Amino acid sequence: MSDARPRVEPARRAGGNAGSWFLTFILAIAGLGIVFWDGLVFMAEHWDTEEYSHGSLIPIIAAFLVWQQKDALQAAVQPDGRRAGAAVGVGVVLFGLFAGLLGELSTVYLILQYGFLVTIYGAALSLVGWRGLRLIWAPLLYLVFMVPLPSFLYVNLSAELQLISSQIGVAVIRLFGIPVFLEGNVIDLGIYKLQVVEACSGLRYLFPLMSFGYLCAYLYRGPLWHRGLLFAATIPITIFMNSIRIGVIGILVDRWGIEQAEGALHLFEGWVVFMVCVAILFAGIVILNRFSRERRPLAEMFRIDLPDLRNGWVPRLGRAPGRAWIVSALLLATAGAASLFLADRSNLLPPREELSAFPLRVGDWHGQRRTIEPPVLRTLKLTDYALMDFINSKGRGGVNYYVAYYESQRKGEAVHSPRSCIPGDGWQIEYLGKTAVDGVTTGSGKLIVNRVVIAKGETRQVVYYWFAQRGRHLTNEYLVKWYLFWDGLTRNRTDGALVRLVTPLGRNEPESAADGRLGDFLRDTFPILNEYVPD
Repeated sequence: MSDARPRVEPARRAGGNAGSWFLTFILAIAGLGIVFWDGLVFMAEHWDTEEYSHGSLIPIIAAFLVWQQKDALQAAVQPDGRRAGAAVGVGVVLFGLFAGLLGELSTVYLILQYGFLVTIYGAALSLVGWRGLRLIWAPLLYLVFMVPLPSFLYVNLSAELQLISSQIGVAVIRLFGIPVFLEGNVIDLGIYKLQVVEACSGLRYLFPLMSFGYLCAYLYRGPLWHRGLLFAATIPITIFMNSIRIGVIGILVDRWGIEQAEGALHLFEGWVVFMVCVAILFAGIVILNRFSRERRPLAEMFRIDLPDLRNGWVPRLGRAPGRAWIVSALLLATAGAASLFLADRSNLLPPREELSAFPLRVGDWHGQRRTIEPPVLRTLKLTDYALMDFINSKGRGGVNYYVAYYESQRKGEAVHSPRSCIPGDGWQIEYLGKTAVDGVTTGSGKLIVNRVVIAKGETRQVVYYWFAQRGRHLTNEYLVKWYLFWDGLTRNRTDGALVRLVTPLGRNEPESAADGRLGDFLRDTFPILNEYVPD
């Protein structure tokens, strides 16, 4: 009888410990999913786009890379089960949950998504400690590639890549003796004109190739500088091959007509280019290995080792969950339960007039409405807009007036700065600064606007623009992002608009005359703008 009890107790204890591990993981996963649900859904929606189509594979691959370290993780916390630094992980979890709360209250999904990653990192630290985290930090960092870029960074990066790809693509066309003229993102072949739009920026290759390059660099058996070079090489490879693609399309159009750049062939060339990028990356790996001190055959160049499965499929991280991990799991579960009781914070939408009702006659100004083409509207993702050409009845010249209104700027729909769009239209920025408009006052004093002088050939224009954001009139797009977060948090509003005015400069007309014309126009129109873009 005395021998029976020791044999039963370990089994009971083991079952109890397995149950406690299972319970803490269920609590942590459920709480994590509930707290960050909105941000995760929005992130998954981006995975349907070509730029982020690789996103759904990232968590699966990251989980496999962590699982590869099963045996090493098990050794890192054995035999006593202590995990140095695990308590720090609890603090990181708290910080991630706080970011999630701010993201939920401000309805800014970017904060939710990065708060989700921070919480995962903290939970991992509380689970395995510093020693364990050193083994899996790279797979966990890999999760960054599943999160879409902030909208304003995406737009600016896309605009820069369009310009670079256009310039290199035109150089390729000229190598074949084809006369071509580049005006911003427009490639002029004489009979045909090709516009390098956002879809041709190369981001649909860059993001997947960077994630693939990171994976290759992690698995590659070589010195650290080899790995860093492999990852960094994905950027020039993508830009160069996308430019070659644009150049080839231009050559085909010049030889056989515009239909060669449309339809299935255009898409097929895109897939071909991506596979060539991958081939170039692998060629770089082979070259680095060839000149390495320890040359390895192809099968041994990558660490794709499987753990020992004789001890089970999951690592044994101790007889019972550590205190830090239990606290983290309880924090996640509590936060998840609390978030279920938070009210749905949909944006407040203040009453306003539609911009289509903006008057065609204001003071001495007579206007004519213009429309934006559907493909451009899909890119801008705006709610309402006014695009109008005004002429002064007293012969003071014309003003192009553009207002782009967004009722919500939390789901990737946000104002696009003209500063990133101007070069793409072939204009060169001669001057960029700020100016105060006399006779136009806001709640904080004179209206301050961005003033830009642009030129294309002999044509010059003066541009005024600012961001009308819930009673604030801002000139800095980064301040726009800050107040977007703050007002979403404190006022439950993320609406706002971009206001842009453009006037041409005559051949011998001084810039001061153009400034006076724009000032006159603003003094007449600014007082009624609030009816369409509410404070």
